[in-house]
Amino acid sequence: MKTLCAEALKQSNEAIGAYAEASPKVIGAFMKLHHAGAGEGALSVKHKELIALGIGIHAKCEGCILAHVSAALKAGATRAEVVEAIDVAVYMSGGPGVVYGAKAFAALQEFEAAG
Repeated sequence: MKTLCAEALKQSNEAIGAYAEASPKVIGAFMKLHHAGAGEGALSVKHKELIALGIGIHAKCEGCILAHVSAALKAGATRAEVVEAIDVAVYMSGGPGVVYGAKAFAALQEFEAAG
């Protein structure tokens, strides 16, 4: 069963895919940057995804929130680690962080329930 967050993430990825077809040079360059920064290094992929989640919350980017909650869980982040990353984003962002942090928590709950 697809959750609302999983469906929204799928739609976001499809929209990005369509944009990539229209602008392969720019999206290709962005994806190279993404892969260069997202892999294992001094920080684990899990920790990088938690950082990216915090930035997504601060930037008020719903697609980023969905993508990075999902990726953090896939990289082995626990519920407590995701919640703590949300907490850091909230205290660094104030009121808007609370609103988008709540969206991230809702995504966490849906992705956990979906397995």
